[in-house]
Amino acid sequence: MDLDLPAEHALLRDTVRDFMLTEVSPVLEEHERERRFPTDIVRRIGELGWLGIPIPEDEGGAGLDTLAYAVAVEEIGRVWGSLGLIVAAHTSLGCGPLHLAGTDEQKQTYLVPMAQGKVLGAYGLTEPGAGSDAGGTRTTARSEDGPDGGQWVLDGAKRFITNAGQAGTYIVTARTGETTKGDAEISAFIVPADTPGFSIGRLEDKLGLHASATGELRFDGAAIPVANLLGDRGDGFRMFLKILDGGRISIGALAVGLAQAALDAAIPYAQTREQFGRPIGSFQGVAFMVADMATEIEAARALVWKAAWLKDQGRDYGLVAAEAKLLASEVSARATNAAIQIHGGYGYVTDYPVERFMRDAKLTEIGEGTSQIQRLVIARKVLGLRVV
Repeated sequence: MDLDLPAEHALLRDTVRDFMLTEVSPVLEEHERERRFPTDIVRRIGELGWLGIPIPEDEGGAGLDTLAYAVAVEEIGRVWGSLGLIVAAHTSLGCGPLHLAGTDEQKQTYLVPMAQGKVLGAYGLTEPGAGSDAGGTRTTARSEDGPDGGQWVLDGAKRFITNAGQAGTYIVTARTGETTKGDAEISAFIVPADTPGFSIGRLEDKLGLHASATGELRFDGAAIPVANLLGDRGDGFRMFLKILDGGRISIGALAVGLAQAALDAAIPYAQTREQFGRPIGSFQGVAFMVADMATEIEAARALVWKAAWLKDQGRDYGLVAAEAKLLASEVSARATNAAIQIHGGYGYVTDYPVERFMRDAKLTEIGEGTSQIQRLVIARKVLGLRVV
């Protein structure tokens, strides 16, 4: 068993880390303060190939694996949570469904420019009244004749959509009828940003991740070609479950990056800040917090990497992905909170970045399925029972 990171992955990690520190770190606080989407930086990382890391080369991507993607997202999030979320949402949720279920024509038209970083992607699943309960989707899509042949017409709204207003291509779910059991039939669709009848509603003013765009998608008779059905009709629910399994790896990686950032800040502060004539890190009360942070971060990272490795091996990774996302997000919450505690009063003010790390980390316990949903997923797989 070799637990060392492969050389090419280590090189990618170091390359991303250097870019984030030299080119991104100097401008991120300005973007966060102004709640400004980092358009130029996103364009730059697209040119570097980092918006399609796990997508095959013939589909426009870098042709690397899920582990490489997790390593990159961690390093991005270690410096800037907002950018890490933008990348994760684009790659896992925007590109992922097209890679999984797209036809050759759909991949060439939509996935290739997305994986090449020329077009940003987004995924519209959550609605005002349907979060974890995706079966409660109220957005509808009806099939009808159009001026250029068959078309789908969408009506409804999505909420809390990452990259809203910035993406050029949206993958959205909608009800297309009922199953034979009377459940909602959920299908997936490709919606270009310039589709008539499609618009962006309110943009959220969030606790953290201020430079990422989170907003509402509105569909008012939005007509798309019949060819923009992604996968088979009624297959959207199964597709979204698979996509969320993979997306949990990237959110887990983002959580590890934020936790590591907190530890990176806490260590030098504990070493140099003095009270009672000695560094605060020499007191057990502080030293033990640092020890717990370091230990839990290592464990969370290992679980995220295991989930990525299983996915790359073509093995069942759903359980481990849920475990990794659950552990990493809650470790991130504890680590970022501990970093503030170690900084004391300074940790509570914006002069130090640890308060931003904590605000950003909270999202990882909510997005891609809350911690409670992860526990349901894990318990059902472990017990083999219908836990509710």
